[in-house]
Amino acid sequence: MARESFDKEVQLLRLLALAGGAYNRQQFAARLGISVHTYDKTMRYLKEMQSSLKQPLSPEQETELSDGLRYNYYESADPLLLFLFRAKSLKESESVRLSTILTVLQDQSLTAKELLDCCSETMSADYPSPDEKTIRGDLKYLEEVGVIVRTSDSRPFRYTAAIGLINELSDDELIDLYDYVDVMANTQVPSVQGYLLRDTLKKALRKRGFDPSAAETHLYKYHYHSRILDEAHLHTIHRAIRERRRIDFVYHAPRKGKNYAAKNTNPLFEREEQSQTQPLLPLRVIYDHQYGRWYLIGHTQRNAIAKFRMEGITQIEEGEVVSEEEFNRHLNTVERQMERSWVVDTLRTIKVVARFFNPERPGSNFIRERVEAQGQWGSITEESDESFLYTIMVNGIYEIKPWLRSFGSSCEVLEPAWLRKEFIAEWKEIQAHYEPVRKNI
Repeated sequence: MARESFDKEVQLLRLLALAGGAYNRQQFAARLGISVHTYDKTMRYLKEMQSSLKQPLSPEQETELSDGLRYNYYESADPLLLFLFRAKSLKESESVRLSTILTVLQDQSLTAKELLDCCSETMSADYPSPDEKTIRGDLKYLEEVGVIVRTSDSRPFRYTAAIGLINELSDDELIDLYDYVDVMANTQVPSVQGYLLRDTLKKALRKRGFDPSAAETHLYKYHYHSRILDEAHLHTIHRAIRERRRIDFVYHAPRKGKNYAAKNTNPLFEREEQSQTQPLLPLRVIYDHQYGRWYLIGHTQRNAIAKFRMEGITQIEEGEVVSEEEFNRHLNTVERQMERSWVVDTLRTIKVVARFFNPERPGSNFIRERVEAQGQWGSITEESDESFLYTIMVNGIYEIKPWLRSFGSSCEVLEPAWLRKEFIAEWKEIQAHYEPVRKNI
């Protein structure tokens, strides 16, 4: 699948997850900057991919692709947001060929020539028959990623699927491992590889006669769809950071209300407004746990620090490599300016002081525990049995403000005075919304 096409599907799935059935075809196409015909074609492609890579929905559920996001409400291990990763950057014939190789290597060890015969016999006539060089290239790739292993040291090499660990586990151990991966994949970032591992363990449980859904200890309602979708860029960006390589990409700021822009090759249909490419030296990737967002921090050609939300990045292309000295110089600048950033803010450093009130009921002090866990480098000072003070020097207040507000009546902002006045005005506005409409209600 072409890289631009993958960006398009990612952005379409993002809109489906956020808007559900609120948009019609024309509105989806306008938001993506594509034609309605391209939108319909993309939807057909996604449905075909879903049917080939996922368990099919029931007849009652088999309506629109967007409905799958509702019917898979708690099943976050098999979300529609994930199946793209299984088909990303693979041609259809390549995907079928790799699936065939892995299937036959599950139960036996074979050489490259034997696998070539298996692929020629089992693959549909719609796909071109692979040659031995192609099969050896596939085996080298699968061995590098740890999916298969060699079973012999002498030529011709024999290969088998790397499922020894799973086969050696008892039923109880396999269920415990499945539960552990389930929890970690849903609570840690990045998470896509954890979900894929969970799928593998689920298939292993089914093969032993277990129903994984009956043994699940946790159910998750997934809130942050961007978290999974934006992981599509992590591998490319992290590799560019390791290699000190510049990248170019097209960026769509969230405030502009445009998620994607088609790259038209036909001059008759070329749009008047072409998206501008952003050149950047990537330095850091930061994840915001509060909103489930990824941020890319880098250095621009105008000698300035730039911050981009990952959800607006499309069409990434790798560029030239910079010297280690230049990379470290820009990295040190970023780390110095973001030393006191709550997330990515680089505004003027401000002292924030807040009073937190302990719960009235005896027992676990969840207010104190949350401040200690999430308060980063802020300091805590005991004030009384009822409250404690929290002090922090932070770049700006716009990122820490939602965190303070989330404590409700358990938090009182003391400094700065203007921030305290803002909170007072906001709480008065909220109170006004709960005023009775009629005096006699």
